[in-house]
Amino acid sequence: MNFLRKFLASAPKEELVVIPSGELYLKRSPNSPKGVNECIFKDAVARIRKTTVDYQYQLVVERVYEEGEEDLEENEDNGSDLEEENEDEWVFLIDEALKICYGEKEGRVVICWKDLDGEPGDMFEFVCAKDTKAKIFEMFDFVSRKCQYERKYQEPFEGTEEDLEEFDFDQEVAVAEEEEQEQFSSPPTTPAKKTDAVPETPAKQTTTKNPQRESEIPEVTGDVICTQTASLHLFDAATGVFIEQAEDVDAKVIDLGGFEYWLGVDRKSNGRKVLGLPVGSDMNPCFNFEHLSFIFNYFSETGAFSWLLKFPSFEILEEFQQGLMQALWESANKQKWVKAPSDEREYLIDSFNQMDISEDADQQEDEEEEEEEEQEKPFGTNKTDTYDDDEEHDEVQNFDAKGKNSQLAVGIKNDRSYVVRGDKVGVFKQTPYDDLEFSTTIDNVSNLQGKNFAPGNVMLHTQDRTLVLQDPENEKKLYSMDLETGKVVDEWEIGQNVKSFGPSTKFSQMTPEQTLLGLAENGLFRIDPRLDKSKVVESEQKKYSTNNKFSSIASTENGYIAVASNNGDIRLYDRLGINAKTHIPAMGDPIISVDVSADGRWILATCKTYLLLIDTTIKEGKNAGSVGFLKSFGKDSKPRPKRLQISPEHVAFMQGETGKPLSFTNAHFNTGIDSKEQTIVTSSGPYVITWNLKKILRGDRDPYLIKRYAGQVTADNFKFGTDKNVIIALEDDVGMVNRRTFRKPTRESLATPAKRVQAMSRNSIVNSPY
Repeated sequence: MNFLRKFLASAPKEELVVIPSGELYLKRSPNSPKGVNECIFKDAVARIRKTTVDYQYQLVVERVYEEGEEDLEENEDNGSDLEEENEDEWVFLIDEALKICYGEKEGRVVICWKDLDGEPGDMFEFVCAKDTKAKIFEMFDFVSRKCQYERKYQEPFEGTEEDLEEFDFDQEVAVAEEEEQEQFSSPPTTPAKKTDAVPETPAKQTTTKNPQRESEIPEVTGDVICTQTASLHLFDAATGVFIEQAEDVDAKVIDLGGFEYWLGVDRKSNGRKVLGLPVGSDMNPCFNFEHLSFIFNYFSETGAFSWLLKFPSFEILEEFQQGLMQALWESANKQKWVKAPSDEREYLIDSFNQMDISEDADQQEDEEEEEEEEQEKPFGTNKTDTYDDDEEHDEVQNFDAKGKNSQLAVGIKNDRSYVVRGDKVGVFKQTPYDDLEFSTTIDNVSNLQGKNFAPGNVMLHTQDRTLVLQDPENEKKLYSMDLETGKVVDEWEIGQNVKSFGPSTKFSQMTPEQTLLGLAENGLFRIDPRLDKSKVVESEQKKYSTNNKFSSIASTENGYIAVASNNGDIRLYDRLGINAKTHIPAMGDPIISVDVSADGRWILATCKTYLLLIDTTIKEGKNAGSVGFLKSFGKDSKPRPKRLQISPEHVAFMQGETGKPLSFTNAHFNTGIDSKEQTIVTSSGPYVITWNLKKILRGDRDPYLIKRYAGQVTADNFKFGTDKNVIIALEDDVGMVNRRTFRKPTRESLATPAKRVQAMSRNSIVNSPY
């Protein structure tokens, strides 16, 4: 496995305590169809060790082989039904959610903890050898509670034994709780009254404390847009359910004036305030009509919280949704909701609902389903990824350029990838084994006058022989770099600030095509480097008299063009120089980037906290069967968007881990000649996320997988021609990762950083300055 990194270099793990001998079992719930007990390791060692991340520790159970047993097991199937067979090490992030507790079995001490990724009621048991000394148990107990304390409070433990009493868990209570609770990735649970699914124990009340005191909620005045009755619930990350906080509340959307809005939740009985926050896209609003719920995030200095309002009927939820959508739209667009055309209001509301499954959506064959499930299967249940044994011997050269990795360009003709860092460009070769191999560094990127600059935007061009660059300090020029010599050989005068540029057609980079598309804030045009002076083709440009704040441009295989804006709207053209055939209304949030499927059917727009997936197929009327690039939609039949977002409870957990809000990088479809788009990739902070298009269309609740790294991800994209491998640029690293290593979002997968950017290959040593 190749890995290119700076700060993720392997380091010895410091062991804090070791239990030298025991057996590891997975004790399943009596309700589980998989049986009761399963022996994972008949002879094992348990240890607690530090990680490279502050205040994070691991409980590690490692198999011990008898002489000759390891060679024999390589050729045998032990029949385990666990997802990861023949693994020698299981790793668990130590957290109070594990409910580490102790029991006794036939005179032997048993250490128990929850299987957070298993079925409700599943527990792991490490049965210690009889000759284990008592002082080892005492040390293990003290260290495990100390680790839980430091992870929870993010500070060194310097207290007494009494300060650790909150991490003393009773075995019977832990098992009973686990059997009653749903998992973290399950659909939202909204128990009625006292809660049917999860009894309100004192422990749960502590973990679901309202972050807002009544005295801290400001008094607000203004016009009430809507008021609806609901019950209020707060998500408990430790148990994975929403716990009821107030049975009967009024949820109000209030117009404060100046296009500012407020969501207030008051007790119906006495009018006392329970919750209040500004209305905005950072709430990550999510409507779930199946559960008659509205889920949203609240961020405070103490952390991130996920709230749920449950309404008594569909009609009441729908009325509340319309009021909140009005506030969101007016806040983003700075104009009154009533001034927006009715079709735009419908478009906005539809974007928060489930998209209809397309009648002609491809059905998966059985073998395709099996292949997909195999790709998305986690490497191990509630444990970290495993790596080559020689990982410790990786040679990594530190890259001495200033700054961080910022731009990524993935080759489609020569299997190279290019990463920008300051005024340098790193070149990486894709090997036949789906690895990245460092090739060379292009130093001191400079213009023809010899002035160095750090490229702000890059694009491969003319069969990947040249790299088009832009200097952020001079947006009226583009630069052409010859990749054989590593030198800028031409400067292109554009005459207006270029906000974005892209290939003339989806795959024109595979050809000697010289022209490319350019985008200014108020127009789009063709760039031809062969022209004298200004490189803009006058006959192939479209200028608008108003500043439309255009931000991103993309093209299809046939050269149809999609243009997005910071206003949030999208225009579709069949060619340059004419009016748009389709104008997709703005939701208000700026669009960071836009991508288009090769056939023009799908548009993918990236906003800060969500993605928009839009089917451009015209479903009815005289233009039915065409796409919005070629024909206009009817007045009342605008395309229905699908809003792709991370569920609020996952967002709350992610922000709790990183301390930073959600902020997506440019999202991309997988792409390739004769390759169908079926997966989407983007990232936020240390998380890389992929969406499965087929799961989106059939309405799966959380159709995404996530992989976390220890560092910030700055850019990512698929390897050309496949959706199996993702090329990832961290701030100090570059690498290729197989999509099989992505996991469903759970407490463990969101909290545990991957050890490294990895590739599924046979090699593990690479020399690279990245």
